[in-house]
Amino acid sequence: MTLLSVFAALFLTAIKFIVGISTNSLGILSEALHSGLDLVAALITFFAVRIADKPADKEHNFGHGKVENFSALIEAILLLATCGWIIHEAIQRLTGHGEEVTVTLWSYIVVILAIIVDLWRAGALKRVAKKYNNQAIEADALHFSTDILSSLVVLIGLIFAQIGGKFIIADSIAGLIVAVIVIVISIQLSKRAIDSLLDAAPPAITKTTLEILDSNSEILGYHDLKIRSSGEGYFVMVSLHLKSELTLKQAHDISDKVERQIKDSIKFPATVDIHIEPEDHNNVVNN
Repeated sequence: MTLLSVFAALFLTAIKFIVGISTNSLGILSEALHSGLDLVAALITFFAVRIADKPADKEHNFGHGKVENFSALIEAILLLATCGWIIHEAIQRLTGHGEEVTVTLWSYIVVILAIIVDLWRAGALKRVAKKYNNQAIEADALHFSTDILSSLVVLIGLIFAQIGGKFIIADSIAGLIVAVIVIVISIQLSKRAIDSLLDAAPPAITKTTLEILDSNSEILGYHDLKIRSSGEGYFVMVSLHLKSELTLKQAHDISDKVERQIKDSIKFPATVDIHIEPEDHNNVVNN
């Protein structure tokens, strides 16, 4: 599916550039650059997913999942860089220094075609992401869903530009709106990637894990809870305090039960490491 996404991005980029240059439409040209970065992002995701699937080895004890997070950060930086050109060109045209927009039938065809392709692509990627619990592909699906919104903005801009007169600036305004949409997406994407690269604890996973630990009556206390993400997977470490009179097997069974509960709650691939410590009833630790 990721390979089909690459070909779809290549097709959309090519037709948008051709029509955008021939009509001088900033809205379509900004969409062409957006699709060009979608192509780069799709290629990065295509290779990143394959590298991230490699098992852990002697040099990479926690696997290769961080490759997905790093690729997402690169994608966000590329998107932000493109926004600079879009905003500059839009300001030039709004101040009367740009080229006149020529709206043709092909202008409408390419934008409507882009919306149709993105609808198909986003839907297909969402289904794959749900089936395989792959967050990288899920992020791509979300990205392409926002492409539909930006294409709709450009379509509206073309309609007003064709009316002419004072509405001619609508195309440049559409380009600016697309840039703002891309900036917001890029900031959100880069924040998630940086958080993962810096091993920030995922709030939702942390909350669920704490609820599981607090709900188990066999657990007298716990400490050193640490959660990190790597690509589509998670690593959870925690020390549990259990009754000191429990046998090794009893303590092991409780540990196994808690491990299964945490894994089931995460729903994505997860490695859970639990350390057991003996604890008296009058000495309970929770943090």
